[in-house]
Parts: sequence; structure tokens; C-alpha cells
Amino acid sequence: MIEIIAVGTPSLGDRSYLVTDGEVAFVVDPQRDVDRMLRLAERRGVDIRGVFETHVHNDYVTGGPALAAATGADYHVNAADPVAFHHCPIQDGDVIEAGELQLRVLATPGHTFTHLSYALEVPGRTPAVFTGGSLLYGSTGRPDLLGPEHTDALVRAQYASAHRLARELPPETEVYPTHGFGSFCSSAQSEEVTESTIGRESKTNPVLTRGEEEYAEALLAGLDAYPAYYAHMAALNLAGPDAPDLSPPHRAGAAELRRRLRDGEWVVDLRSRTAFAAGHLPGTLNFGLDGGFAVHLGWLIPWGTPVTLLGATPEEVAEAQRELARIGVDRPAAAATGGPADWVGDGGEKPASLPLATFADLSAVRRERPVVVLDVRRRAEWRESHLPGAVNIPLHELPARLDEVPPGEVWTHCATGYRAAVAASLLAAAGRDVVAVDDTYPPGTG
Repeated sequence: MIEIIAVGTPSLGDRSYLVTDGEVAFVVDPQRDVDRMLRLAERRGVDIRGVFETHVHNDYVTGGPALAAATGADYHVNAADPVAFHHCPIQDGDVIEAGELQLRVLATPGHTFTHLSYALEVPGRTPAVFTGGSLLYGSTGRPDLLGPEHTDALVRAQYASAHRLARELPPETEVYPTHGFGSFCSSAQSEEVTESTIGRESKTNPVLTRGEEEYAEALLAGLDAYPAYYAHMAALNLAGPDAPDLSPPHRAGAAELRRRLRDGEWVVDLRSRTAFAAGHLPGTLNFGLDGGFAVHLGWLIPWGTPVTLLGATPEEVAEAQRELARIGVDRPAAAATGGPADWVGDGGEKPASLPLATFADLSAVRRERPVVVLDVRRRAEWRESHLPGAVNIPLHELPARLDEVPPGEVWTHCATGYRAAVAASLLAAAGRDVVAVDDTYPPGTG
């Protein structure tokens, strides 16, 4: 009996897969922290024989080389990818066997030029296909990550690839994509869908229900910004990244934390926005673990800036460290645990606080006095609807545009409160008088 186990990374919106016949296994698109896959294989009592990449990833650092090294598995990568490490080059039409498992390689360019999908075949049927960033649930992988000069060619290749999969695979074949669960590698999100088949996608996915021109036009019109750290992922993946060092970081005291802040380093408070608002070390930035921590921090931070992590517990620091390793931020400069009183120390400084409010509070205060309403949602969200008189500076642009925020008291808001809290901490660290709206947009929907 064949078992397919999805290993999700919700913080990045991706899934990896372990497939086993009960004795041997292979893995598709492993994340950097390969210990999860190793534990899973150990619990199942199976031997990982093959590791397969659908493409050179843009949104995370692969665990492929590290997993292959740890298990002795063959590492399968498209022969056309200019990788700098030992691997087994494969191409369209190849068939790879491991025990009773057999994968057929399908070239499915579109997300990248060298993208591959893998059809799982058993005698008489094709139960599954691993589609990476090609055919997703209700969508496809975005075609613009390699630069605008390639986007038109890739979007048309993506269309052709999806139709190839629908043409060559049976309707009952289950679809197992890597992206599409919140990843910015997806051209659109269908997070409510947790499983699908070629037949279902043929009836519901725009790439398979629309003509090529209509599909391309709609997809390109809907694309929005993607995280800045994506620019560094392909180079790291082509070089063959090692397994991350997840040992505890250097422990920093209050004096060292103050020094790092003076030096312009990022000291990041991992606690929830309500805990941060109640009290925090002045100058620190709030990227809570209860939201898109790694995506947003990786998007905003100047690449290479030392990061110090502040968590209530060592477990919070370890979780954040693992999240950052997945996007190539390998070693925090330092860490500290406890609370604001511990981090401020006895140097005479006191913990700072930051007001939280609701949209009802914002409406009331605007009737009493002028305030700056700063909407930090992305441009596509802003175009759909926004508050009258609000200023839109997307969160990922805010660090470079702080001087464009109008003078006066600033009220930040987003869609749920997470990005508003990040923005408020950035503004507070810059000396601005700020209130974070911790509420759901549009007003009244929470």
C-alpha cells in the first residue's frame, strides 16, 4: 500500500511530501530543516532512497542536498539546472524506481523554465502527480519571479504545462502541489482547498477552463508584490545549502541588547502584538510568531543585517530560529528570553508601551482631532477598498519610506492587525507617536 504524507510549512505556505510503500520512500521538495523528514521516515521504519526537486525554489532554501547526504539517497534535479553540487540529473520522460514506487518525469515549465512534475505510477494506474509550482489547487505558480523579461514566455508555458498534465493524466489522479497554501509563489490563493484531482482542476481551475489569452491576462493583472528575500533563494539553492545549525544562539544581556540597538542591528520581539504593546524594550521591532513571521521579517530586513531574537521562552527563540533558517537567515547574532524588565535591565531605561485600538476607536478619534491613518496593506488590497483619507504605504516599503509618513499622530492598520503592529513598532523605533489598530478590515467584520 502506498502512503503519501504531506509535511506542511504553513508559515511559508508550502508542502513537502514523503511517499512510501512501507519499506522504501522518496521525498519531494524538502524544506531546509530536514530533521522533520528524518523523524517521519524513522517513525515509519522506511528508508529514503530518492529526493526530488520540482524546481530551483524561489521562496525557501531547499533541504534536498542535506537530506540526500543524511540518508545516502539519490538527489534528482533537472539536468538543465546549473547546480554546483553532486546530483542525479534527470529530464522529461525519465522513469525512476525505488522499491515498488515509480516516478515518471514530466517537463512542466512555467513557474521556472526548468520546472518538473513527477507522476507516481503503479501497474495499471497513476494515483498521484507532484506538481510543485505548476498546477496548484485552483491556480498555478506565478510566472514573474525570474524577471519581467521572462514573464510573458513563462505564463504561456505555464498554460501549456497545465494542459499537458490534464491531457496525459487520468481524471482520478490526485494532485500534490508544493505551493498554493499561502506562498507568494502562487499566482492566487485557494487555501480552503486541501486536496484535489486532475478531474476537479479540469473543471474549476482557470488555467484549464479559460482560453490562453484570457488566462494570461487575468493572471498577470492579479499579480502583486512578493517578498524581497526571494532574490537570494535561487543562488543559495543552486550552490547546495547544508543543513541549518539550529543550536541555541549566543545569549545577550541587557547591555549587549542596548549596544546592538545603537549599532543599528535588528532586535526582534517575537511575542504577540498585545504583549509587545503592553511593554517592550525601546527600539525593538515586533514580528510576532503568531503571524507571518519569517515572510515579513525576510521581506523587510536589509539582507545581511544581524538579527537578535527576544522571546518569552527558549522554545519561542528556537521556533523563530528554525523559521529564519528556512529562508537563509542561518544564525541569529544573539537571543534573550524573559520579558521587557529583563531586557531593559538596570540601566535606568524603562519598558516602552504602544497603544492598541479598534476601527471604532479610530472613527471616534477622527471626529475629535486630525490623525494620520496609515494603511500598510499591499497595493492590490488598497485598490479593492480603503478608508477615506488614508495614506497607503505597503509594509514592505515602509522601512525605506518612513520619511514619507505625514507628520502627526499615526494610526496604522492592515487587514487583521499583524502588519499594523509591525509597522507601529518600526514607527515607534523611529520616534513617532503611533497607535496600532488591532482589528479586522473592513471595519465591523471582525
